[in-house]
Amino acid sequence: MKVVSSQWSGVRKGVFCITLCAILFALCSTADAQQPAKAPQIGYLSNASRSSMSPRTDAFRLGLRELGYLEGETIFVERRNADGKIDRLPALATELVRLKVDVIITGGPQATRAAKEATSTIPIVMANVGDPVGEGFVASLARPGGNITGLSALAPELSGKRLELLREVVPKLTRVAVLGTASGPGVSLQLRELEPAAKAFKVQLHYLDVQNPKDIDSAFRAASKERADAVITLGGGILVSQRAQIVELAAKNRLPAIYHQGWFVEDGGLMYYGVNLLDLDRRAATYVDRILKGAKPADLPVEQPTKFEFVINLKTAKQIGLTIPPNVLARADKVIK
Repeated sequence: MKVVSSQWSGVRKGVFCITLCAILFALCSTADAQQPAKAPQIGYLSNASRSSMSPRTDAFRLGLRELGYLEGETIFVERRNADGKIDRLPALATELVRLKVDVIITGGPQATRAAKEATSTIPIVMANVGDPVGEGFVASLARPGGNITGLSALAPELSGKRLELLREVVPKLTRVAVLGTASGPGVSLQLRELEPAAKAFKVQLHYLDVQNPKDIDSAFRAASKERADAVITLGGGILVSQRAQIVELAAKNRLPAIYHQGWFVEDGGLMYYGVNLLDLDRRAATYVDRILKGAKPADLPVEQPTKFEFVINLKTAKQIGLTIPPNVLARADKVIK
């Protein structure tokens, strides 16, 4: 009896061990099955400072939320800002590549170029590039052909529409000073698009190239010498960084001006007509979503802007002695008083 009892005890111990192992294996398998998939990581690269880009990155985050992503839970965003120092962009782009982010969002042409040079495999989504074909980022808008796609900030009708608005607030408009940086992204294209409108309106254009900040004073002196009736800006990083000086000189010379970016009007410029940049950043999230779901950048056409805004600064109009016609004022999306 003692031997049988001992054998039975051993059998029970063996069964217990086998059962315990099976339970532990099942628990481990269940735990493994319940492990969440790794949340995608997005890199956001910009030439500007973090604070100045906050409205745009907030718009991008809004776009992600609208698509069901929760930042910090189901998606992560790594921001890298060059704070206006373009030479920092290559290192920041390389840093995002080393982090093995799933997609890189770029806030402008300089950031896009840095990202393009840093990787040919990680998808890149342009949130705001004026002329992506001219810059060599994509083969065409319809068929990008590489690892870059996104949104263009350039619409063919913009330059002509700005001139038309100037003509409405300055009925006797005959001469317009055009400020831009010839080497800047999309500037030559904008100028070509402006010329037919000028011809139709019988307006003479005087292009004034701004290659560095010291050119701004001489540009306004030239505009005064040419008896310009108004000013249009076309683009270039120098103009944006020196917008306070440009706005001040336009007011000092009592020159109505329409600008290519809304920041000029926020800083005291007269008028802005153009793309709603925040809308571009919000829409960039749709590209991220499609890429994360398996789409290839090469197959995603670059979108052109569909939402525009018209902003008028009435304080500036009063300062330069200009009366904005009621019909023009009524069409403004925003009026600064």
